[in-house]
Amino acid sequence: MESEHLEILAMIVEKGGLTEGAEALHKSQPSVSRTISLLEQRVGAALFEPGRRPLRPTELGASLARLGSRIHALNTEARQLVERYRKGQAGRLRIGGTPIFMDGVMAAMIAEFQNHHQDVHFEQSYGYLETLVTQLRNGTLDLAILPLHPSQIPQDMEFISLLTGRNVIACRSGHPLTRKGMITLADIEPFPWIAPPADSPLYRDLQRALVSIGVEDFRVNFSGGTFASIASVLAGSDSLTVLPYSVVFQTRKMTQLEALPLKIEHPNRQLGLLVPKEQAAAPALAHFKTFIAAQCSNLEARIQHEQQVTRRRG
Repeated sequence: MESEHLEILAMIVEKGGLTEGAEALHKSQPSVSRTISLLEQRVGAALFEPGRRPLRPTELGASLARLGSRIHALNTEARQLVERYRKGQAGRLRIGGTPIFMDGVMAAMIAEFQNHHQDVHFEQSYGYLETLVTQLRNGTLDLAILPLHPSQIPQDMEFISLLTGRNVIACRSGHPLTRKGMITLADIEPFPWIAPPADSPLYRDLQRALVSIGVEDFRVNFSGGTFASIASVLAGSDSLTVLPYSVVFQTRKMTQLEALPLKIEHPNRQLGLLVPKEQAAAPALAHFKTFIAAQCSNLEARIQHEQQVTRRRG
């Protein structure tokens, strides 16, 4: 028996006749009739009671029709799944990125994307440039999200810029320094620092930023950890750290962090999406890239608007 024959049988039983079943299946009535005759020959028994109008299935015909209905439902589900996959509405995306940006900026955007694409499954990992490029090349990642300088972009990769690099000195809301109008080096000297992971570009940013404002020696009381742990230590202490402003802006309501009004050196790089140039991509990837670009554009606009409002107030 062929599964298609059982689907045809199920439709005839459901619609109550060969003609009605054929119309529902978009087939001719003679072809449907031949299918039922062939199926009866193969099972060696009648599937419909003779001489009954509307058609009434035999006990065997009704049982096979129930199986045909289940096959039809599964085939319909399979077709819909394939169609959603082709349209980028379903599938798997493997993304990797630097921990601070992934947790502080991208996590909320991924959640928003899944509100509209519930059948897209994300597998997320953390890493920095060398590791992420290796994974993109060997096919274990579909997309990397990280900050890069133009000179760091591999020739076999495409980089889509999202956010301009801008770092700030961050602290908890209510920190003693937030009550000062003008902050000097003498003001920040008593406070300890939280250092990002040593292999993070942000760690080098911290060193350069402090040198740029004249701090040659600084006391570190916590280093490494995830963004969640850094934010928790900040929230529970008077420590300071250097973070991307986009991270502080995006998470400030949840983490109760603030950026101090102290200008520091900004990194000459941008946060963006890194993908291989010559590699087949999952259809959902195109939707995700477009969505993230729009979200980051909106975030940049909100940051610019707040900065303008702050300058006018000042």
